[in-house]
Amino acid sequence: MKRVLVTGGAGYIGSHACKLLRQAGYEPITYDNLSTGWRAAVKFGPFEQGELEDRARLDEVFAKYQPVAVMHFAALSLVGEAMAKPGLYWRNNVAGSLTLIEACVAAGCRNVVFSSTCATYGEHDNVVLNEDTPQEPLNAYGASKRAIEDILRDFGAAHDLQSVIFRYFNVAGADPEAEVGEAHEPETHLIPVVLQAIDGQRDKLTIHGTDYETPDGTCIRDYVHVCDLVEAHILGLKHLEAGKGSAVFNLGTGEGFSVREVMEAARVVTNRDVPYVEGPRRAGDATKLVSGSEKAVRDLGWSTERSSMRQMIEDAWRWHRTGGYESHSD
Repeated sequence: MKRVLVTGGAGYIGSHACKLLRQAGYEPITYDNLSTGWRAAVKFGPFEQGELEDRARLDEVFAKYQPVAVMHFAALSLVGEAMAKPGLYWRNNVAGSLTLIEACVAAGCRNVVFSSTCATYGEHDNVVLNEDTPQEPLNAYGASKRAIEDILRDFGAAHDLQSVIFRYFNVAGADPEAEVGEAHEPETHLIPVVLQAIDGQRDKLTIHGTDYETPDGTCIRDYVHVCDLVEAHILGLKHLEAGKGSAVFNLGTGEGFSVREVMEAARVVTNRDVPYVEGPRRAGDATKLVSGSEKAVRDLGWSTERSSMRQMIEDAWRWHRTGGYESHSD
């Protein structure tokens, strides 16, 4: 069985990737420091605890498992934190990724699937973003991801390292069988925050701005189901294994949902009202951000089968009602 090293495999997207890798016939090796991931999320292959900056530990893991590829999800990803502590993001995300990429080359593992972000584009308000949109990140999170993309390109030129880079938008939903799901501390993503408000785990949801130039006055964002997202990563891996070379893809649906539309969908799914208050706009929030993902559809054969808003909330609600990892931890 071919092995794939999954950095951040104990996190939200990484754990779903591990499940799909196992189903696709690979053995996922989770490499995670558990700073934001969950040991209980590692269910589909071996676990190796370690830091990205620890080259000796990485060399040990590469030698032990000899993976055919790396899926690189491990990163700090809170925009507010990135704005307040840029050094933390450059050190963890960029220096850590550089160490990982150097370890890949040294081990002869030359296929990397990288989890990037639409935050590399910065503020291009009310336009459909595609892979050719200028990258003008507004904070150290987006800038760090763009820098890693540059590192991968440079190592491609110098060392024949092949990479598929995915820039994605708002990831939502959970494993339909509720084996793994979304669990952040603190939780900042809209759908789990809405579900927490519905379930009484927080007093209320705050709508940040109701005077945007949208049909209902609230921001519009592109959401993609986590299972559809990780399916793209499997297709990206197969793209590399087939020798088709490095590529960059956006991952989204091209369809936007406003904050109020997400709230209404959650009300319908749960049959419960969403307690909320209206607050002022947050600095830097764009009116509308949606993805142009035609390239992934065309070149990878990707589809977004589970990415209806109702399906994403149904799956997230099913996971939410299990109690999450805290109720399943060892």
